[in-house]
Amino acid sequence: MIIRYRNLWKAFDHPILTGVDFGVNEGEMFGVFGPSGTGKSVLLKTTIGLIDLDRGDVEVDGESVYRGGRKVLQRIRYKVGYVFQNSALFDSLDVYENVEMGLAEGELRDMTRHETSRRIWEALEKVNLDPHEVLTKTPAELSGGMRKRVGIARAIVGRPRILLWDEPTTGLDPVNTAAVERLIMRLSEELRVTSVIVTHDIQGGLEMCDRVTMLHGGKLQFVGDPHAFRSSDNPIVRAFVNRAAAMAALDEIEVQ
Repeated sequence: MIIRYRNLWKAFDHPILTGVDFGVNEGEMFGVFGPSGTGKSVLLKTTIGLIDLDRGDVEVDGESVYRGGRKVLQRIRYKVGYVFQNSALFDSLDVYENVEMGLAEGELRDMTRHETSRRIWEALEKVNLDPHEVLTKTPAELSGGMRKRVGIARAIVGRPRILLWDEPTTGLDPVNTAAVERLIMRLSEELRVTSVIVTHDIQGGLEMCDRVTMLHGGKLQFVGDPHAFRSSDNPIVRAFVNRAAAMAALDEIEVQ
């Protein structure tokens, strides 16, 4: 396994993660589902140590995120690209500068300006953006879908082995949601990365992912393949799947 979450415990004003334990295989796309506020994004952030744990550890490629020390954590973070919820672009920077932020400082120092520009150009093309059109624009000048793609370009420009996707389709209409999900699948295959995706779009997530899990009440309710998830007899999973199907049907009616 390339990522191993070991007995994770985290509480803020109430418990968020209570003994979460599972692994992600190299090369797979792994989906994390669950109602709002159940710790999905918190779980994702623990992968690169963005949140302190109360107990437990995460291992990436055999190295400890929380016990390995600063140099190990830095080495782990170089292997990971993070697509933040709502893109998290810097408003004061143009597209070129935002994507450049995805390159590690050490790597950036060793690259010529031409090499840096080429990497940024290639990353934008991979997410179906025309560099001629967007390089000098600020986030405010882009549509919501384009901002999402710039955020993805920033995550892949460093050529990571692992991609973490935090609600990559939040705020998008069904048409753009489907387009971004197709992009996620294509990039995961082309770049040969391991992907962990937190998503509210259950139907799309089940189509994309090799395996999925569901968080509820701080605990894992399920870990397995999409078919088993759909047919699970766990009442919490069943209720979640049925509600997601009803919401998807309403979205289709609105589009029509």
